[in-house]
Amino acid sequence: VQLQASGGGLVQAGDSLRLSCVVSGRTFSNLVMGWFRQASGKEREFIAAIRWNGGSTDYTDSVKGRFTISRDNAKNTMYLQMTSLKPEDTAVYYCAGDINWRTISRNVIAYNYWGQGTQVTVSS
Repeated sequence: VQLQASGGGLVQAGDSLRLSCVVSGRTFSNLVMGWFRQASGKEREFIAAIRWNGGSTDYTDSVKGRFTISRDNAKNTMYLQMTSLKPEDTAVYYCAGDINWRTISRNVIAYNYWGQGTQVTVSS
C-alpha cells in the first residue's frame, strides 16, 4: 500500500493551500483516512480524519473552521483544504490510513499506512 501526499509549499499568513493524498495498492474506500502534522522538534499530531463514506469527520480544535477534509473514493484521493493559514501551521503534513473503518481515531499508532509527508511553511 502506498500513500502519496502532495500540495505543500511556502505561503504567507492568511493564504490557502490544498493537500492531496493518493492511495494505491488497497481498496481506498475501506480505510479511515487522516491527516497529521509534525513541526520541527515536536511530536506528530492529529489534524483531521474522515470515515470511509465521508459521512463522519473529526478535527483538532486548532484547525476547526479553517481546514476541511474530504475524499473522493472514485479517485482514491483524500484532500485537506487549508485556509487562513497561520505561521503555527508550519509543519510536515502526513496522510495516513487506518484499516479500522468503523471508528475515527486521533491516535498516531492506530494508523496502519503512512505517506511520505509534504512540507507546509507559512510565513508571517
